[in-house]
Amino acid sequence: MKLLIVDDNTGMRSMLRGICNEMFAEINECKDGDEAVEAYDVQKPDWVLMDIKMKKMDGITATKKIKIKYPGAKIIIVSQYNDKNFIEESIKSGAMEFVSKEDLTRVEEIIKTNF
Repeated sequence: MKLLIVDDNTGMRSMLRGICNEMFAEINECKDGDEAVEAYDVQKPDWVLMDIKMKKMDGITATKKIKIKYPGAKIIIVSQYNDKNFIEESIKSGAMEFVSKEDLTRVEEIIKTNF
């Protein structure tokens, strides 16, 4: 299986890679939503872990763009901005789940449950 990690923070991408390393044969990374949309077209990952706040294109917009073209895309929004509005926007954008960066263990649980 393939994973795409999208986050503008190098340390967070590394942390997510460490959490998911054993579940995926291939893990790729992007630093913004714009790169993620392009990478999805090429890589067709099985899962995407998407941050919300990024420089060029935010994760909500990137998720919407990916889901329009690939309705079956499995995207989990992973963000430190875990207030009600961000969670609602994440789900409305087409994300399967919203995970707070304070509880990253949920990422593994969600992926294993939805294999």
